[in-house]
Amino acid sequence: MNVQELLCFGTVPGGGNAALVVQDDHSSADQRQQFARERNQPACVFVDAAPDGAIVLDYFYPHARSPLCLHATLAAARVLLSPQRPLLTVRTALRGQQLTLTLVDDKVFIRLAPQTPPGVALAPDLPGRLLAAPGVTLASAPTVASVGSPKLLLEVADAAALHALTPDLAAIAAWGAQHGVSGCYAWCRRPDGAHEGRNFNHLDPAQEDSATGVAAGALTVHLGAGLTLYQGGNTGQPCRIVTRRDGENILIGGETAFRSTT
Repeated sequence: MNVQELLCFGTVPGGGNAALVVQDDHSSADQRQQFARERNQPACVFVDAAPDGAIVLDYFYPHARSPLCLHATLAAARVLLSPQRPLLTVRTALRGQQLTLTLVDDKVFIRLAPQTPPGVALAPDLPGRLLAAPGVTLASAPTVASVGSPKLLLEVADAAALHALTPDLAAIAAWGAQHGVSGCYAWCRRPDGAHEGRNFNHLDPAQEDSATGVAAGALTVHLGAGLTLYQGGNTGQPCRIVTRRDGENILIGGETAFRSTT
């Protein structure tokens, strides 16, 4: 087993959302889940070779296996790509979703297509119940969008409102499990034209994500335009995700850096 640790989407040296990229591993899904739990990093991605020769990415959080994790994919792209191999198509283990990894001017990007989200009826009181803020007034209508891991998108008034949120994480987890949605993403527009967000998909508030690439992709689908998205202010790991539209597809990228090899 070869394990490499990378920091993704960071805005400063030594910052970003950590991911472990694991190669040359032949353990079972249960063993991989145990590994992710013991390492207790935001995400682990196992790089496998399928019988047909394809490269398959298998994602694990400490608490669950995931169909898609884009910051872990970005980490895998940094490991797998080189000037000699600047383009690589991979697929995900759980759903067989195809992703294209690209290296442009020493920057890595993930190209992927929007996915059809679950058809979920959103009750008027749902945002208030999930955010533990009865009567909350959103800046736009809530919606569900997806690039492979559906998110409930909730636009709040501004950054102050965003950082003040103390949502009902158990209610979010229960609602998401019932409807096939991977938590909710609260976001706002910034005066500088960028966006800022927080992802709520863990029962433990200490596990809040510093960067959520699938949410950035979902928000890009929803808004119909590329964006710069800041996240991680609440976790002490400020991150920046950049997305672009590429025809019907979406490019998602950001900074990547190796932290250690074990």
